[in-house]
Amino acid sequence: MSNKKADIKPAKDAVADHGETVGLMEPLLIGESSRQRSALADLVVDLAGRAAGFRRSLPEGVLTALADLVRAMNCYYSNLIEGHDTHPVDIERALKDDYSRDAAKRNLQLEARAHIAVQKWIDDGGLAGRATTVEGLLEMHRSFCEPLPDDLLWVDDPDTGERLRVQPGALRQRHVRVGQHIPVSPGALPRFLERFEQGYSRLGRSDGILAAACAHHRLLWIHPFLDGNGRVARLMSHAILLERLDTGGIWSVARGLARSESAYKAKLMACDQERRNDLDGRGHLSEEALADFAEFFLQVCIDQVDFMESLVQPDRLRERLLMWAEEEIRAGTLPSKAGAVLEAILYRGELPRGEVAGLLGVSERQARRITSGLIDTDVVASKSSRAPLRLAFPARLAPRLMPGLIPEKPR
Repeated sequence: MSNKKADIKPAKDAVADHGETVGLMEPLLIGESSRQRSALADLVVDLAGRAAGFRRSLPEGVLTALADLVRAMNCYYSNLIEGHDTHPVDIERALKDDYSRDAAKRNLQLEARAHIAVQKWIDDGGLAGRATTVEGLLEMHRSFCEPLPDDLLWVDDPDTGERLRVQPGALRQRHVRVGQHIPVSPGALPRFLERFEQGYSRLGRSDGILAAACAHHRLLWIHPFLDGNGRVARLMSHAILLERLDTGGIWSVARGLARSESAYKAKLMACDQERRNDLDGRGHLSEEALADFAEFFLQVCIDQVDFMESLVQPDRLRERLLMWAEEEIRAGTLPSKAGAVLEAILYRGELPRGEVAGLLGVSERQARRITSGLIDTDVVASKSSRAPLRLAFPARLAPRLMPGLIPEKPR
């Protein structure tokens, strides 16, 4: 992307349709006869079990706090794959309308805010049952792109140097090239997306989980939008996993993909290859390559579930929380006994404000002072002045409370 503005130029081949048949992107899933199918089925079962066990292990209040942090983390890693580095601390500031004075950094904060809003909409059920539908894909793209500053809605055609403006929620109207891959002509997009919806929207649970990986590549292969395809594909996969595994949004495949970015992109590129031989499925594209990507994708998911579970094991999280609280108390930024409140919230999920005084054996006034101190540090949150207290995991404390989740922000 470039930050220079230019007039919108009409595309000469806006309605070009080369008559490609939808069979060009088959297979959409891994066939039952594939020698890799059994191993993939095992990974699906393993992922489903681990994801369910992880979610069941957490109180509702911790789930909410973790989902909020993961949303910012997911945004950070997904944008990082696209070459946009906006640290979760700066993302958190943007959510509080605290923007950088630097125009380029402010634009990236606005981009991150748009991404967070779309994912929250997904996490709240806004895309339920529609993640692989044409309508859902267009809505995701529109919701992400509409709030973006104008500077981020312009792309350069690498072949012609022409300046092109991305239209939120609109299919591309011209030919594009993505590395060595030439996606289908713009006129063919509606029928390929219709086949995409047909193939992925009415699957059983096991195939539905597998579709989070397979549909991920096939959407990028179609490349329906002028820009934003990668983010939409990752949001789509997040939505599929959220619904099929009931993840609660407490772990993110985007972190794993970003940390293995070279392998991620190489395996995606391999899926663009045509069928290699008679043992490589029955479709036009390589089934073996798609299965290899699906195995990689599912293993990344499993690794991320395991990683997040290790971070929030109650004893370990309790130790990190109390150590941080003790340091803050010694520094005078938190009242004494604040750690006991954190410990109670951690194990109970939430704590009614009226119980703080009795829990600590202090006056109501002192209880309010301790509660206010915790809220001011952003490590405790409450929906209103009378609502129960629950944990929060601010991005600035993530390296301390959730080591390894996100990198520390450079000073």
